[in-house]
Amino acid sequence: MLFTFRSVLHSRLGRIYITSRFSSTCPTRKFQPILEDLTTELKQHQPKFSIPADGIRILSQPSEFYSMLLDMIRSAEKRVFLSSLYIGSSESELISTLMDRLAEKESLHLYLQLDFNRSTRPGPSSTATVLLPLLRAFPDRVHVSLFRSPSLRGIMAKVVPPRYNEGWGTWHAKVYGVDDHLIISGANLNKDYFTNRRDRYIRFTAQPRLSNYCFNFLREISPFSYRLVPFDAITRENHGPHLNPHSQTRGDYALVWPDPETHPHHIGEKMYQALTSFQITNREKLDEEEKDEEEKDEKLNQCSSTSSDITIFPLIQAGQFQVREEERFFQLLFAYLKKAAMLQKQPMMDMTSGYFNLYKPYQKLLLLHPQVGARIVAASPKANGFYGSQGISGRIPEGYTYLEQKFMRAAKRTANRFALFGAGQSNIELDEWEKDGWTYHAKGLWLSPSADSSPVLSLFGSTNLNARSADIDTELSFIMILPPPPPPPPSVSGHSQTVKDNAMTLREQLSQEIADIRKDVRPWKGGLRKVRWLTKIIVFLVGNKL
Repeated sequence: MLFTFRSVLHSRLGRIYITSRFSSTCPTRKFQPILEDLTTELKQHQPKFSIPADGIRILSQPSEFYSMLLDMIRSAEKRVFLSSLYIGSSESELISTLMDRLAEKESLHLYLQLDFNRSTRPGPSSTATVLLPLLRAFPDRVHVSLFRSPSLRGIMAKVVPPRYNEGWGTWHAKVYGVDDHLIISGANLNKDYFTNRRDRYIRFTAQPRLSNYCFNFLREISPFSYRLVPFDAITRENHGPHLNPHSQTRGDYALVWPDPETHPHHIGEKMYQALTSFQITNREKLDEEEKDEEEKDEKLNQCSSTSSDITIFPLIQAGQFQVREEERFFQLLFAYLKKAAMLQKQPMMDMTSGYFNLYKPYQKLLLLHPQVGARIVAASPKANGFYGSQGISGRIPEGYTYLEQKFMRAAKRTANRFALFGAGQSNIELDEWEKDGWTYHAKGLWLSPSADSSPVLSLFGSTNLNARSADIDTELSFIMILPPPPPPPPSVSGHSQTVKDNAMTLREQLSQEIADIRKDVRPWKGGLRKVRWLTKIIVFLVGNKL
């Protein structure tokens, strides 16, 4: 087979190519058996949700995400549950909307699961301080839990400045739920994420099972989190004499540790048991419910779900607690993509991260599977949220440039080896996102049967696909698997056609999501950028925290 090798020519522009005369198409329906096998395998390990396509919508703009979140809160009846890294100090509209709805609905409860370190930074405008009016107004109906990574301890906990202690782990899951409605995103609750910070937002409407799963996941974490309480409520609740040694008081508020028998630094084993048991229980429960529905519908000669339902698998990644479901998914995914290649199918994987430092096992899987085309979008230095920061953090965009350079060198070496041995076709493209006045925070992947077909799988949620997401932070992400487009039948009932059209519409929304991101990309120019030696040393020392 004749190969044309072009990696040297294009590597500095972010493209590594090994091309040949051979090309093959991979129609979506022919790719479907691979997806079905992957789904069957995932179901052995993960909870599985079947959701009608018209219950899912892809949002495209930060302003749309914000307005929809506010509208959801304004219509809340029983529960609002929000999980984020933090809430910004200027979010008076969000706080007032929550306050108003709690006042209107006496049975409404608000649950917040946030990161401890990010929410308690010193100063009058910390997240903890911003939330005190809610806690004082509705002490029995507002529940604020702050998760603190146990990895930062001892002398390091005393000497690391508050601005940098996130490097030892954060609570990173982004779930925004109201009653039975959800928005899953990578965005935090801060002004930039509502205006000019590009991210992803997946809306689920009227999905009680998935909403209950997410709500229960947050409640599963609360026993391992500090409870935020106004300081003036300590005496009122008679907590004063009973504050255990692990609790803290800071000015206007107290941070109450819920488990006096367990030190906050020693939650690892309990956390592992809680997360694994949570997933097993939910998987078994959903499997049993699915079987019961199938048996019931079989007796009634009905069908409980259509072949056009969307399959959703939640993935918990908490490397510091040895919970690595995202890693298992990647290993399974590439194993099945290898099978697709044996059938002369070449899928296309679109991947993105605002902080591109691809986790080494993922990098190895990608580079050693040349049959998978890869188009990667990273933030340009100017689109990095740390661009222009003072001090060491101002070097973070340059640090990511250095990591991108290392990735492209590894891709070039791999391409050279495959070209030498004539081992098929490889195509890795790295582009950078930049839009005037905006920063970039989108993350996840989309898998398509071919470069010119719509996605059949997407990974979305909080993971940045980097080392800290895998090993340090606590993440919640989701796999969405879509059905193939239906063959054109001679005649189809109106209802069936509507269902199938909804699934196709969702695939088109995912295609548009990729297009919206890629309209602001340009070829990667990191190979032309100079990286200072001090930056390289910093990356060497703390690269796994980027």
